[in-house]
Amino acid sequence: MSLTERTKLFLGVEDDGQIRLRTTRVILDSAEVVGEKHHSRVLEPGQDVSNFPPKVRTVCATVWTPEVIADYEAAKAARKI
Repeated sequence: MSLTERTKLFLGVEDDGQIRLRTTRVILDSAEVVGEKHHSRVLEPGQDVSNFPPKVRTVCATVWTPEVIADYEAAKAARKI
């Protein structure tokens, strides 16, 4: 039995600039999947992503323009009223 592990990453961008991040940890026995574990989270525009993988940081830097961050913060503030 030779177990190996692989991590898959999915990124999705919402209309308001939020980024949906899903990681899947896949455990394989040779080529057969014997287990998976999923973790999902949502990143808000302007959030600190310095501890995330380079791919995530690159997508955030591209999507989160100053205008996107300002619009998101304004909409978030309006929802709190």
